[in-house]
Amino acid sequence: MKLKKNNLVGNSLINEHLKQIRSFQKKPPKLLINKEYDEFALSIIKKLNDANFNAYLVGGCIRDNIVGIAVKDFDIATDATPEQIRKLFKASRIIGKRFKLVHVYKKNKVIEVSTFRSESANTENNQQIVKDASGKILRDNVWGSINDDCHRRDFTINAIYFNPISHELFDKHNGISDVYDKRIVSIGDPLLRFEEDPVRSLRAIRFASKLGFKIENKLKDAIYLKGHLLTHVSNARRFDEFNKIFLTGNGYKNFCKLKSFGILKYLVHPNQSEFGTLLEEHALKNTDYRVKEKKSVTPGFLLSALLWPRVIERSKIKNKVVFKKFNSAMGLILNEQLSLTAIPRSFHTYIKDIWKLQFKLERRTKFEPFKVLQHPRFRAAYDLLLLRESATSDDSDIGKWWTKFQASSRKTKILMLDDLKKNKSEVKKFGFSEELG
Repeated sequence: MKLKKNNLVGNSLINEHLKQIRSFQKKPPKLLINKEYDEFALSIIKKLNDANFNAYLVGGCIRDNIVGIAVKDFDIATDATPEQIRKLFKASRIIGKRFKLVHVYKKNKVIEVSTFRSESANTENNQQIVKDASGKILRDNVWGSINDDCHRRDFTINAIYFNPISHELFDKHNGISDVYDKRIVSIGDPLLRFEEDPVRSLRAIRFASKLGFKIENKLKDAIYLKGHLLTHVSNARRFDEFNKIFLTGNGYKNFCKLKSFGILKYLVHPNQSEFGTLLEEHALKNTDYRVKEKKSVTPGFLLSALLWPRVIERSKIKNKVVFKKFNSAMGLILNEQLSLTAIPRSFHTYIKDIWKLQFKLERRTKFEPFKVLQHPRFRAAYDLLLLRESATSDDSDIGKWWTKFQASSRKTKILMLDDLKKNKSEVKKFGFSEELG
């Protein structure tokens, strides 16, 4: 075990630090020893070790390796301070105010390296810990030992430390056992842990869906009791969670679980109508399918689908969409969503374009469809049209018409428009019957 005499732990704590590590060191499972690890991550750990610092892979990369899930991100925890890490690696930078850490770069790769943090409740040097009135930690950059850092993590399955070079394993909270038992277990009292960071309730649900694990009963109770604290989380951080929850392949599962726990309303307002509920299901399942097929997904499109029923509801007078009301409804609904999750400015126009194009996709007047095909948002608007149709029993086959139209020659397109003009005896009002109520 390497410990630098002048490192952040301090000479007086070196022996205690060694005792902590030895007390909870266990023989790592062969599964971890025999795994292949990212070469860049290994090089970072080696360089830290050579400089007499302790360093471990920690969290999701260890957990997912045991479960058998492909690891995307390798996070490293060390007793070196951000400034010491920065000196060791030229291609790096210190980021974060709430929690300082270091990003180490190599071409298009980024590895996150964090310093062991102290337990805020027990540390004497707590002047750098800033909390709000609800007890949520706003800023915390007090360094500590691996034992402190381990207790600070949210769930036991995320508090497994492993050095793939020396094969040292630190698993104080028996996280490996909980991985094998397929359980999400809180480190410490979940009621208090959710007060420190309410986002942990969202993370518990996300991990349960991703891993197929069960949430322990105490943790379930805490989600019900402390879910309301999500109102204290910034809309920017909630948008980040929105993406992780709904755009990583388990969106529909997560949506249902969030709804059952009563905390979906802190990410998106659930729709009340039968059509709205069906559109949510179809949109989320379609997004999950695209993730599994490695196709592109975007929060802008998913939000356009999830919010569409509410836009229509705000635009109606006597079950008929009024265009003037529709224009104002778009802004109102987006602003309401902004109070929950920050939506990057670039998505505002994107979402509105998709909504506005629904009118042109349905009406198909004169030669307008040729212009619609050239619109940069056509494909996204077309996809929303298909989702709207799939959530209704409408038999107008507008989606099929557009599927054929975009794949046809110009001559066939003109014939299709001629046929459409001949068969239109009256102007159909916008929208499908289930949408309009």
